[in-house]
Amino acid sequence: MILKLSESNFKHAIARAFIQCRTKTLALFEGIDEATFYRQAHPDFSPVGWHLGHIAYTESLWLLERSAGLPCMFPQYRKLFAADGLPKRDRVKLPKLQEIRYYLDTVREKVLDYLEVANLETQEPLCHFLIQHESQHSEIITFLLEICKLEDREIGRTKGGENSPLHPNPAVSRPEGVYTPSPHHLEEMIQIPAGEFEMGNNSANALDNERPAHLVYLDTYQIDRYPVTCGQYRTFMTAGGYENSQWWSAAGWKWLQTEKVTQPLYWHDDPVWDNHPVCGVSWYEAEAYARFVGKRLPTEAEWEKAASWDAKVNRRRIYPWGDEEPTSKHCNYDTNIGKTTAVDTYPSGQSAYGLYDTLGNVWEWTATWFDRYEGFQYYPYIGYSQVYFDHQHRVLKGGSWATRPWALRCSFRNWYHPGVRQILAGFRCAL
Repeated sequence: MILKLSESNFKHAIARAFIQCRTKTLALFEGIDEATFYRQAHPDFSPVGWHLGHIAYTESLWLLERSAGLPCMFPQYRKLFAADGLPKRDRVKLPKLQEIRYYLDTVREKVLDYLEVANLETQEPLCHFLIQHESQHSEIITFLLEICKLEDREIGRTKGGENSPLHPNPAVSRPEGVYTPSPHHLEEMIQIPAGEFEMGNNSANALDNERPAHLVYLDTYQIDRYPVTCGQYRTFMTAGGYENSQWWSAAGWKWLQTEKVTQPLYWHDDPVWDNHPVCGVSWYEAEAYARFVGKRLPTEAEWEKAASWDAKVNRRRIYPWGDEEPTSKHCNYDTNIGKTTAVDTYPSGQSAYGLYDTLGNVWEWTATWFDRYEGFQYYPYIGYSQVYFDHQHRVLKGGSWATRPWALRCSFRNWYHPGVRQILAGFRCAL
């Protein structure tokens, strides 16, 4: 009886997470115009409308077809919404939002019915995967919608409007309130003593690339207490950082000559943002800044130890502050604020070593190539992680202001090509 009650409660919790996640996803499309829905705002990403359909496709494929053994209800969408179906540039020819909503709702109704009879022992990891899969695509949608807004403001500025992503309208783009200079020393570094720590995650909600948890020994190192801020990065820019090859790796300098950029993507050149984390930088830009200040980017292991390890009790924390689920007192996440915040805003979110902002606000580049941990086993398919173990993608850690709570933890791993300038990505330095 207790086991049945426990199983019922757990199924209710999983169903509630599915529903909450979907509610947040659909909220992003409230009032969206047709042009934005179909637009490919970034060459490396599909239109926001495609991501919505892909969420339904993935849920149907794994829970209804492969787990429940049901026939595909919408075979006409297989090629369009499969991750390997069409090139991204060809995904702009989409059904209308109402049709994709019908697709989502129909699949979801069947999924909730299936969860009532599903075997938890075998389906729990898959349910967690699908909730996080939707969370990740929801964050991509948020990122793409931000690009659309910023581009539209720039078009408005060039046509005589006042809004511009480079010079934000205070009523639209600036953070609430006016921040005074931080009382903390933003350049402060924390020394992390030598020793072993547990890296990775074996929990039921851990994704395949987080597994298995394993011990890693690190020598003593130092890492920034805070992410690098806009004010700090401006020093690099005004010192000619984008014109001086000595700060750049050979690959970074080659990238810079091709891209011909002189500042982060959609840079806000206004002192009101000085204590906010710099974002919109590629891995190459982050690496160049680190060299400029005599530092380097942390490895993924260094980042994760500083964010998650509690040396006093000799164990890993799920979150920097402990195992309590994130709330608005801990960090900037889940689009609760809808923009970055000053790096010292959340003292309650500090790690055991005293690092701020390791979860939420901006993703942080690390020096590590995305690769498998020893003992890795792909789940639920090779294409989720394994195909990216190609020595072409760098690991990012920590989540952003748009990261959903289901994808927010110290062990979570994100990855991008080092040349990608993602407006949700920043960094901190190490020594």
